[in-house]
Amino acid sequence: MFYDSNDLTDLALDLTNIISDQDRFERLLATIRKLFKCDASALLAFKGGQFSPLAINGLSQDVLGRRFALDQHPRLEAIARAGDIVRFPADSSLPDPYDGLISSHTEELKVHACIGLPLLADQQLIGAVTIDGFDQFQFDQFSDDLLRKVAALAAVSLNNAMLMEQLEKRDGGISRVEPVLSHTNSNPEIIGRSLQIKRLQSQIEAVANTELTVLVTGETGVGKELVASAVHKLSLRSQAPLIYLNCAALPESVAESELFGHVKGAFTGAVSNRSGKFELADKGTLFLDEIGELSLPLQAKLLRVLQSGDLQRVGDDRRLQVDVRIIAATNRDLNREVAANNFRADLYHRLSVFPLPVPALRERDNDILLLAGFFIERCRIKLGLMHLSLAEQCQSSLLDYAWPGNVRELEHSIYRAAILARAETRNADVIIQAHHFDIGGVSKSSVNQLGSVLTCEQSPPLIEQSLKDATEQFQRSYIKQALKQNESNWTAAARTLSVDVGNLHRLAKRLGMK
Repeated sequence: MFYDSNDLTDLALDLTNIISDQDRFERLLATIRKLFKCDASALLAFKGGQFSPLAINGLSQDVLGRRFALDQHPRLEAIARAGDIVRFPADSSLPDPYDGLISSHTEELKVHACIGLPLLADQQLIGAVTIDGFDQFQFDQFSDDLLRKVAALAAVSLNNAMLMEQLEKRDGGISRVEPVLSHTNSNPEIIGRSLQIKRLQSQIEAVANTELTVLVTGETGVGKELVASAVHKLSLRSQAPLIYLNCAALPESVAESELFGHVKGAFTGAVSNRSGKFELADKGTLFLDEIGELSLPLQAKLLRVLQSGDLQRVGDDRRLQVDVRIIAATNRDLNREVAANNFRADLYHRLSVFPLPVPALRERDNDILLLAGFFIERCRIKLGLMHLSLAEQCQSSLLDYAWPGNVRELEHSIYRAAILARAETRNADVIIQAHHFDIGGVSKSSVNQLGSVLTCEQSPPLIEQSLKDATEQFQRSYIKQALKQNESNWTAAARTLSVDVGNLHRLAKRLGMK
């Protein structure tokens, strides 16, 4: 056994210093890597039947976004069930979850030396530390006794972080531990570690256990529904239902009935009494998605319910009292809509008691890679692949792209790229390369202050088009991008471009787009 005992002393001192949990976790792994001369290590939290990375060292950045379910990763399952140090033989038939993900050896798939340290508190599994290397004899010199000491120190550090989180929640404080610590399979999880997401997480935790109405704002595809779900799950109403209603999909003829219900015979086709979304959400939360799409008459009726808490079913004179918390969401600028007389000012002020702006993906730094890892792991399971990873050379492309469709576009791009990569690969170890993505041309630098996306193409050295042709080419490109941003909805695209929808259709026809 050859190691410097000062490393263990430094580790123990690091874990007692007054630093953030994240810094403490990262120092833990840095010391482990120095102590064992390993190629990679990771600290994982265990909850809800899965391991979630809290910190990594030597692994690809997208690993932080992956979630490792035990039933999908037999090696991690063996660590979870062992109760003691697990040394995997170099020829183990159990696939290593980090194959192809060690940043300095991304093209070398197989990890040959692996040790798992289960972390226990009160005899309960709370996490694990994994230590990996490419030399199969890399860890033979280290005794189980040393490994158990490291595991004990790591377990104390993780358990203290979890206890502090519980204490802060009990006292009504805002948790400072990474959100993953309080995540379970049944709860929504907002993937990300950027300052913007940490700020959003703090705001969610601050407002969740109040009764304030929340207005979630942001571009299409940023995850407004996930934010609403997180607010509900952390609220005092979490055991009651969260009822969802997409206001943009409500035909005017049935909108009032959908919201407030109707009685038998109220209109043609009303063959029985029917509860509306407000009744269904009684004692719980009603999430009104795309609230900006409601008509002005319906806005007035909605305002009445929000003010008084009572409603009338269509065709019924009786009043019903409901206790509902409202969370609304929109991708429109309701301030501008109010100024344009498209949205009631009194309803807007009633809804925006606590605004929650969700940042666009292009504003979230390296969260793009974490989200890519999260979707890659999901995709790997759906496609039945042994391993699915992201080539290092294409990560910069993902970071530079503006993602006008935000998280939804990233998810769909990952799935398409994975399918294309699988088609080019004859085995179960698939690597997604840059050419599998179709995301060229729209960089972050091409996004203007309003969030509209311009297609940036390199200017030719000589002018080879007439001004008319160049203008029409730009118009076609700009309209296509507006349609993509608004999921091919011409009405929404017209609003983004600040033009009449009829004029937009006529222009598109003249440009040969229809």
